[in-house]
Order: sequence, then structure tokens, then C-alpha cells
Amino acid sequence: MLTLYITRHGETVWNTQKRMQGWSDSELTDNGVKDAVSLGKRIKDVDFVSIYSSPSNRTQMTASLIQGNRDIPILLDDNLREINMGDWEGNTISFIENMYPEEYYSFWNTPHLYRSHKGESFYDLRHRVMKFLCNIQEKYTSGNILIVTHAVVIKTLLAFFKNYPLERLWEPPFIHGTSLTKIELNEGEYNIAMEGDFLHECKEREMLNND
Repeated sequence: MLTLYITRHGETVWNTQKRMQGWSDSELTDNGVKDAVSLGKRIKDVDFVSIYSSPSNRTQMTASLIQGNRDIPILLDDNLREINMGDWEGNTISFIENMYPEEYYSFWNTPHLYRSHKGESFYDLRHRVMKFLCNIQEKYTSGNILIVTHAVVIKTLLAFFKNYPLERLWEPPFIHGTSLTKIELNEGEYNIAMEGDFLHECKEREMLNND
């Protein structure tokens, strides 16, 4: 059986400022670092055969923190990049909503109709995410693989495994930073064993509050 452990990067500075990131980047916050370390501790006993990451700095840093002392290289794959948001990147959500009201509404409410002037559509993203998944299934038939990527990539993967149309991309749960999704693949069958779980973050913060 092939098992995918999929997580989103830790919280970034732009996340706290409510800025769109896409292919652009910002540093992990202290909380983002702590959450990545906590996830690393949570899955420290999992024997990974490979670690894959989006080439964004925020995902590479998160992957490195989760990797810990494992002697496994982090493999970068462009197909794991976040959706390219064009002119939106680096701007606040409120600015985008005011300047591009129709496109912003479509992004969150009718993703199958969303079109970006200088970025990607959700169909573009889905095409490369499916290419990544096919490549993984061709290369591995068993073992555990860690994948560090972005929220929309994870939602796209989950929509595929649930056989959802693109219209249902944003259905719950919300994908928090360093939350864990676990997919089991066995002879063409898929099982979502865990979806967007962030119990390790809650436990870590509870421990800090009790100190």
C-alpha cells in the first residue's frame, strides 16, 4: 500500500497580514515554525521513503523542520506550487475584493468559472496536480511519502479522491497550516484516512499555555 502524508506549509507573515501569496513568498512566523516542529514530532516514527515539497521557500522550510534528522533528501516539484494568482500576489484580501470584486467572488464561490488575467485557473492547477499524482503512482507502489505543499493543491487532491467536481473545491474542512491529510492508495482504490487534522497544533499550544 502507498500512503501519502500531505501537509500545508506553516503560518507565514503574509498569512497573518491576510495577503495572497501564490507563487510569491513570505517567511514562516514563529507559530509556523513551532507547528511544523510539532508535526515533525507527531510523525517522527513514520518511515518515509521520500519527501516531496513545492519549491516555495515557505514549503521548503516547513519540509526541513518536519524532516528533522531523517537522512532523506527533500525533492522539489514545480507541480506542487500554489495556484499562480498573477497581480493579486502580495496584495491584501480587502484590496483584491475592492479592485476585482467579480473575480474575487468567483475565486471563492464559483471556482470552475474563475479566470485569472495573468495567473492560473483552477483547471490549470488541477492539470499539474494530477500530473504529480500520476508520477508518484508510477514511481512508487508502496511505502510512506511526505508531501509539503499549499492549501489549494491539497483541496484539489481531496476533490479528486472524493470524486468532487471543481464546483465543490472549497467544501469543508478548511486546510490549516501544517494540518495533516493522509491518503491510502491500494491497487487503484483510495481511502482518505485523515483530512486536515491539526491536533498536534492544539496540543502544543495547550502545553505552552500550561507552562
